[in-house]
Formats: sequence, structure tokens, C-alpha cells
Amino acid sequence: MGYIKLLHLLAIVIWVGGMFFAYVVLRPSAADILPPPERLRLWDSVFSRFFNWVWIAIFFVLVSGFYMIYLLGGFANVALYIKLMLLLGSVMLLIFVYVFFKCYVPFKQLVGKQDWPRAGAVLATIRKLVAVNTTLGLLTVAVVLIGRGY
Repeated sequence: MGYIKLLHLLAIVIWVGGMFFAYVVLRPSAADILPPPERLRLWDSVFSRFFNWVWIAIFFVLVSGFYMIYLLGGFANVALYIKLMLLLGSVMLLIFVYVFFKCYVPFKQLVGKQDWPRAGAVLATIRKLVAVNTTLGLLTVAVVLIGRGY
């Protein structure tokens, strides 16, 4: 199960770490030096690359996570912190799916049309949801570490 846990953890690091970097480092840096049209184009390019990695990470998180639950004898036999981890991860997944289909797809179209005001408004929504998901991701890591007793 060691390799499965490693795969699970690496996928989470890619997803949560990428969101943390984008929100805490890239976003304020881009706002400091780029005017809105260039900033919006930058985010379109960043999202198109990062979201591909998030889909891959989610696949491996789900497959490895459910496989580990199976190895532990099923959902009824896992500890409460694992159930909480699954709940928080499911909420994160739903938020990501919403961001991708309801925000990013229209954002990409608006950037293509150079509709900067509307693209900026959608980006503001994405930013807020990424902040929520980053917080949930870090909280999930804390739940697991505390639940396992380090």
C-alpha cells in the first residue's frame, strides 16, 4: 500500500500546491506588473495547463483513495478522519468541476473575444473559489495528520 499512498499524496501535492502557488504567489505578482488584458491572457494560459494537471491529479486521488479504502475492508471499516478526508475531498472535487465548466470554459471564450470586463468578473469568481478550495485542501491535510496522530 506504500506506493499507492505515495501516488495519492503526490497527486494531492500537485493539486493543492498548485492552487496555493497560483493564489498566494502568481496572482498578486501578475496584478502588480500586468495590465488587465495581459493578466487575463496569462490566467487563460495558466488555467489551460494547470487544469489538465488537476484532472490527472483528481483521477489518481480518487483511484488510489478508493483502492486504499477497499484494502482496509471498505468504507465501514475506515477511521473517522478518512471519512472526513473523503468528504472534504468530494467538496473540493465539486468546486473544481464547477470552476472548470461554469467559470473557466466561459472565461476562455470571453478572453478569446477580448471581453475584458466580463472575463475579469469571471476571474474574480474563480479566484474566490480557488481560495475556498485551497483552504479545504490544507484543512484536509491537517485532518489527516491530526487523525493519524502524526
